[in-house]
Amino acid sequence: MGFGLIAVEADKISVVDMGVLKLSTRDDAYMRLQKIHAKVVEVIERYKPDSFAIEAPFFGKNVQSMLKLGRAQGVAIAAAMQSGLVVTEYSPRKVKQSVTGNGNAGKDQVVKMLETLLRFTSEAQTFDATDALAVAVCHYYQINNPLKNEGSGAGKWEAFIKNNPGRIK
Repeated sequence: MGFGLIAVEADKISVVDMGVLKLSTRDDAYMRLQKIHAKVVEVIERYKPDSFAIEAPFFGKNVQSMLKLGRAQGVAIAAAMQSGLVVTEYSPRKVKQSVTGNGNAGKDQVVKMLETLLRFTSEAQTFDATDALAVAVCHYYQINNPLKNEGSGAGKWEAFIKNNPGRIK
């Protein structure tokens, strides 16, 4: 399980920490889940983040793997919620799209873009850590999207009509 934290200062983002929780296959499934919970709580207590974002599970063919992944994510989400954080979930495609501009980007492309955006080198990092960092960057972009309040909604049409009375027939 990877984790990544970013800091935002004056609309500039930087890496605070990133890493991987290595879990032993010798531990039973419930012990691994307990370790995930403890690590998430530890990271939250240490860094006191404002929000928590996680990658949604992708649908694979192996049902057992999906079940294990879902449990792990559920434990991480529960730890974040227990700490009072609002949880946001992003699909892998959304994360790649936000970071690289291409929802079908490969992991290497995501890493290279993160290195450029955050000015760090990922030589010693694993994809689990850089994937988690990409989720953090995606979350930052989603909550700070200048186009977020644009679009068509009931209030948008009312504002348009009010601001453009000559265009109404």
